[in-house]
Amino acid sequence: MPGNDHPTPPAPRAPGIPRSAPPRIPRPQPLHASLISVALPHLTISPPDGQLRGENADGCYHDGRRILSRCELRAGAGEPVILQSKQTAADHTRFLGTVRLTGDRSPDPDIRLERLRRADGSERLTFRSSASRPIRLPVDLRLGTDLAELGAAATGIPGPDLRPAVHGAGLRWSGPGAHAAVTATPAPDDALASAGLLRWELELPPGGTRTIDLRLTLERTPPGRPDTRTAPEGPRPGPELRGPYPASHPVTPRPRTARPQRLWAARLECDDPRADALLATSLDDLHGLLTRDTGTPTDLYTAGGIPWRPGLSPAEALWSARMLLPLGTHLAAGTLRLLARTQHAAPGPDSGRLPGPLRDAGPHAPPSCTGTEATLLFPAVLAEARRWGLPDHETEDLLPTAERCLDWLLRTATSTGRPPYVPDPAPSGPYRCETQAHAHRAALLGADLLDAYGKPHGDDLREWAAHLRTHFRTDFWYEDRYGGRPTALITPQGRPLAHLGAATAHLLDTGLLGGGRHAPGLLDPVRAAQLAALLAGPAMDTGWGLRSLSAKEEGHNPFGHRSGAVRPHESAVAAAGLAAAGHEPGANALIKGVLDASESFGHRLPEMYAGEQRTAGATPVPHPAACRPASVAAAGAVHLLLALAGLRPDAPGGTLTLRPVASAPLGALQFTGLRAAGRPLAVRISRLGMGMVEEAADGLQLKS
Repeated sequence: MPGNDHPTPPAPRAPGIPRSAPPRIPRPQPLHASLISVALPHLTISPPDGQLRGENADGCYHDGRRILSRCELRAGAGEPVILQSKQTAADHTRFLGTVRLTGDRSPDPDIRLERLRRADGSERLTFRSSASRPIRLPVDLRLGTDLAELGAAATGIPGPDLRPAVHGAGLRWSGPGAHAAVTATPAPDDALASAGLLRWELELPPGGTRTIDLRLTLERTPPGRPDTRTAPEGPRPGPELRGPYPASHPVTPRPRTARPQRLWAARLECDDPRADALLATSLDDLHGLLTRDTGTPTDLYTAGGIPWRPGLSPAEALWSARMLLPLGTHLAAGTLRLLARTQHAAPGPDSGRLPGPLRDAGPHAPPSCTGTEATLLFPAVLAEARRWGLPDHETEDLLPTAERCLDWLLRTATSTGRPPYVPDPAPSGPYRCETQAHAHRAALLGADLLDAYGKPHGDDLREWAAHLRTHFRTDFWYEDRYGGRPTALITPQGRPLAHLGAATAHLLDTGLLGGGRHAPGLLDPVRAAQLAALLAGPAMDTGWGLRSLSAKEEGHNPFGHRSGAVRPHESAVAAAGLAAAGHEPGANALIKGVLDASESFGHRLPEMYAGEQRTAGATPVPHPAACRPASVAAAGAVHLLLALAGLRPDAPGGTLTLRPVASAPLGALQFTGLRAAGRPLAVRISRLGMGMVEEAADGLQLKS
């Protein structure tokens, strides 16, 4: 009735017709407390107690399929009490606990449990008895799976549980296109397929030990080939998830690949042992994220992160490769070759651009294009890889792709009718501060690269870069009573937006030229010093790293991934740029802050964490939807620590420049296992900030 405040009751349903459930909305599942083991294509996500209960994104995955979503252990009188859980390596998780027995009266447990779980889902359960009498220990494992895709599970829309069948010494599940199996050693005493249950009666002698090993396998059924194996028909799976995903967390499929070998052997010995742990853990994570290209298995790249970007993220893969150049050029070469095969080749405005999706850019700007960033990174990474020792024949093979990227840059920057700015996304997007920094670096390093191989247009690129500097220093600087700040972006209509964020740190990252020189920056020295002071202020520096958006800006959100959260790789870019430009106090504060934060995360830095201000006794607050591990965070940690050494090689020129941070904020340190000019490189920095090269290629001459 009109004016009635009560809702109209629903129409009655016909008898026997069930009420339909409301559709579930994709939402990122919280993973901040999860233990994630990764060795792609294998992945396990475990809660702190180790019990997989079919909830959230927990489970064991292979090639993006969840092989196991449920693995619940009961022993003795019930579930074990987990006392400690720890990530012992990128691909290993360890749970320690105790088991109570029926009728126990003492508060002291007689049975200890060690549960080791690997990234491939295999487990070893070890029961140790401290009792002086024999013990008969009942053990139950309840297993299950939905064979869901990672994207569906990670956003809270899994499929229904499948019905298992007894299969040898374990259980097997069948779903569309795939079969999963769990095999146990020793074989269970009993297996109940209807309940998905394996049972043992373990005999533990006084002081004895018994183990149960679980092995998981996934088999895919080729399209069009029916499954001829006998298995009971299970429930039909739910609908395939096709989005919408949160703009900041696109879940991309990843190809099936063989596991790459370990690629890096770098080590750090520092007066601050936390730095050693950060480097070791970051490299361990990066090895876990290494992925082979299916078409060319020798080409490696790093996946974006777990669980939201388990496949190729072009810009992030290039950033990781660039930050890891001091460890060798193999990753950079593989990443560049892979992306070269994706370049737009057809004539048109996109010709020469690398593809990439849009991504959220915070509350003050429309989405940016990762393809634009990747296109501008490509020639810069190739030019710097050559300085670190990428062989000429590999550089020349990739040079045509770099030339097309640079051609796209010049065409795009000069076709807008405005001063020489690169829109992002092209052709009608705004002109972003950091995009101009990427374009300027690409032009100068690209011109240097073209000249080295006798290619034309190097002078055109340098002329455009000089023109850009002239206009940028006027148009992209907002004067205020505090000394001014960079303008974050200029709209297509010409309106400047002057909010301050961590993306301005890219203005300090100019790139490596020959002879140990850095390319000139878009900012003059006075304005660069003003930016350094702004980044060091409490509105930007949380004490744990830089906020993506200043705390003084409207729309600031400590949990906003581009509106206030700390993204460690941006702090690493800033620290390296500040150190290279001679602003050591700001660089030191960022290096120490991120190192302090890493300790709270077990030295495995997440993609981001909350931009809360540091206070006495506090620890950084995790972000519930951050990738962890994340390639740019791990590579950023390596970049951050190597900034202390100030290495600037020029392999073609046969020189190596060593300009360490003079104040040595972490004390004495020694890097071994680095590589330059294709040979091992080791350097030592004293507590007085003096540098010494202990091992280098014969053809490299040290420059002061």
